[in-house]
Amino acid sequence: MHESRTRVIVEIALTVALAAVLRRFAVWQMPFGGSVSLDMLPLVVLAVRRGVRVGVTAGVLFGFVDLLIEPYIVHWAQVILDYPLAFGLVGLAGLVHPLARRGVSDAATPRARTLTLAWTAAAGALIGATARFASHFTSGVIFFAANAPKGQPVLVYSAVYNLTYLLPSAVAAAILAAVLLPALELAVPSAVPARA
Repeated sequence: MHESRTRVIVEIALTVALAAVLRRFAVWQMPFGGSVSLDMLPLVVLAVRRGVRVGVTAGVLFGFVDLLIEPYIVHWAQVILDYPLAFGLVGLAGLVHPLARRGVSDAATPRARTLTLAWTAAAGALIGATARFASHFTSGVIFFAANAPKGQPVLVYSAVYNLTYLLPSAVAAAILAAVLLPALELAVPSAVPARA
């Protein structure tokens, strides 16, 4: 049990560090915060491997790290919505964790295991990205309404602004998680084998 807990803590630390590094290689930076990057990818992979609790924990921690590295602050409540809450919600990708575990244990062939891990990873990425979008969308409606072009409804502005960077990031995270998770599980299984 102690070995397993230590392993999960190390995985969380590595995930947060990798997400911070990937955040630095943003393809596109939005003017009022947000970017097209792969920072969600390690969070999604960890959440699918370890479940919601571990995924949310890593996401919240990364949210605070991202706040320290590249803050965009207009209000204290906006900070909560756009950093720890938004990235913590990416951890909801772990909702597919039971499906991934059951599918892997029930799969008869290596190909079936790979396909199960691939589709659950992609689904998890889309769930996590959608939950993150909800947090950023809410923040946009409340705190960034003044940035909306004249005559454009605030709801439309917030949705378009946040989808501009989250949609490409989510698609990239889903595709890459579907490729990386099966390979990672093969190399380093998330279930620690029982001792004889």
